[in-house]
Amino acid sequence: MTTTKKASSYIPKTPEHIECNIEKTLDVLGGKWAFLVIRELFCGTLRFGELQRKIPSISPRALTSTLRHLEEKGVLERNAFPTVPVTVEYSLTPKGQDLHVICHEMKLWAARWT
Repeated sequence: MTTTKKASSYIPKTPEHIECNIEKTLDVLGGKWAFLVIRELFCGTLRFGELQRKIPSISPRALTSTLRHLEEKGVLERNAFPTVPVTVEYSLTPKGQDLHVICHEMKLWAARWT
């Protein structure tokens, strides 16, 4: 028996005024591993073990903490299936997918300057 994936009800805001402030973004993405987890999820839904294999330098504790934080911030969603043991999959929400442009720009910056 599997649960069906529910459609996200996230609707992005159209800001009337953009504050010159990146603190809110850093609050969401400020963790050491956040961008690496997000980068891997751009390719699609992954399980915990798959994420751990794709980012070999991350500890299970750090990965768990990062996944919980990103889920709380609405960047990714966690889908658990009632199997034994429980199967858990992670995927990006529209809010998380919207970070693709930022990650691409960071890659370009690194290619130019590092």
